[in-house]
Amino acid sequence: MIKAIFFDWFNTLAHYYPPREELESQALKELGFAVSPKELSYGLYLGDKMMYEENARIPVRLRSREDQTQLYMRFHRTILKEVNINASDEVVLKLLKRMLQLNDSMKFVLFDDVITTLKTLKKQDLKLGLLTNLQTEVGSMCRELGIAEYLDFTVTSGEAGADKPQPPIFLKALELAQVTAAEAMHVGDQYQNDVLGARGVGIAPILLDRADYYAEIKDCPRIKSLSEVSKYIK
Repeated sequence: MIKAIFFDWFNTLAHYYPPREELESQALKELGFAVSPKELSYGLYLGDKMMYEENARIPVRLRSREDQTQLYMRFHRTILKEVNINASDEVVLKLLKRMLQLNDSMKFVLFDDVITTLKTLKKQDLKLGLLTNLQTEVGSMCRELGIAEYLDFTVTSGEAGADKPQPPIFLKALELAQVTAAEAMHVGDQYQNDVLGARGVGIAPILLDRADYYAEIKDCPRIKSLSEVSKYIK
């Protein structure tokens, strides 16, 4: 019987505003490339996937500044490749620096299905938790966005001492929820971090695939909206 549900943060409960696609499109336009935000969406997904895989291998924050710069340049190259732009290192570095400036304007906003879903699940007397690879505390952010009242706890990678998909962050969530792994589900948008990470400690995973990019995944439930979570609670 499911007694607790854990949620990933970025691209599961919240996303950036202005959207990264818009800012990337703006930065590219300044560099002489006309690419629409819509055209950049899949490349951003691939870039994120690469970054999560690299972070799982060696946390980005633990790498040298030079290695971090090279990794973020690779992130932008991944995006550019999908729109057939073969840019020089100089151009990619300019793009990276401009995006770092534009990122200061971004803030987190909730997806439209979040509040309704959390309200529905809370009425079922389920323990609800937030698991995120953010290093800083997220309580104030949750209060500001109006979801703190629905969450029983939050766990950051800073508090757990490890990022997803490593076990400690999931085990900490089980401890705080006071449930066994068999009594918990985890919902997230990244296959490696969320699905494999949760399954690694015995938690049932649900893959949130809002843009239908994971059509090949058949080994776990795949949903397009958080409103679908309820039908997997047994």
